[in-house]
Amino acid sequence: MEEEASPPGLGCSKPHLEKLTLGITRILESSPGVTEVTIIEKPPAERHMISSWEQKNNCVMPEDVKNFYLMTNGFHMTWSVKLDEHIIPLGSMAINSISKLTQLTQSSMYSLPNAPTLADLEDDTHEASDDQPEKPHFDSRSVIFELDSCNGSGKVCLVYKSGKPALAEDTEIWFLDRALYWHFLTDTFTAYYRLLITHLGLPQWQYAFTSYGISPQAKQWFSMYKPITYNTSLLTEETDSFVNKLDPSKVFKSKNKIVIPKKKGPVQPAGGQKGPSGPSGPSTSSTSKSSSGSGNPIRK
Repeated sequence: MEEEASPPGLGCSKPHLEKLTLGITRILESSPGVTEVTIIEKPPAERHMISSWEQKNNCVMPEDVKNFYLMTNGFHMTWSVKLDEHIIPLGSMAINSISKLTQLTQSSMYSLPNAPTLADLEDDTHEASDDQPEKPHFDSRSVIFELDSCNGSGKVCLVYKSGKPALAEDTEIWFLDRALYWHFLTDTFTAYYRLLITHLGLPQWQYAFTSYGISPQAKQWFSMYKPITYNTSLLTEETDSFVNKLDPSKVFKSKNKIVIPKKKGPVQPAGGQKGPSGPSGPSTSSTSKSSSGSGNPIRK
């Protein structure tokens, strides 16, 4: 219990953490079933670390990224949900530290002779259109740095669109999915950080910005813990057939059963005794189990 109470106290006693999380801690703590809201506090980066990164990579770091690192050298906030007696890690919000803000490798993807490289995946048939910006390139035309590995479901990247030497004003934030397709997220790091926080770090939330959307498992969690920037089109009528509409206040309510002493008198119909225990008994546990398996990467 002490561990659960410490994060809110930490945020209140240290205003910079409250500013960093945009007050999301209080919202999560008040949500049904949410437990273990944790912020891993990291010290600010030194200015020479930023200068060293810029010189090493021949890139000028955008001003909002610099300001972020001067506040905290990376960011990691997690939260879990408690289903029955099991605590399941669910939300994860992360930004790599400067030392882990590394360039996507141009070397072979496999340690085999003549193996393909990322640059070999270039496909110029899908270029920019009026409503879509030009996608990043794996070759020297773009310089790509990993901001977040998204727990294996893809990569959020800081992309310099003009190659080296790279200028700060040429940066955008893109999502690279597991199939190595690019999806535009935001023009600036600040806008992306707000998306990260307001989507509560829900599993696979970045796929909401792709043409194929989030997985059915992720939709279950989205329906229970709606992002602050929630888009109702994410749950269309077509998906209602396979997405259970769950009410967190019912899923996580107390499961204490009322013991009814058995009588040797006339036997009551089966439905009469099962009625009171129905909502908080088997149906709840089965619903919990069905939703506890989500958060896995999208199946291909």
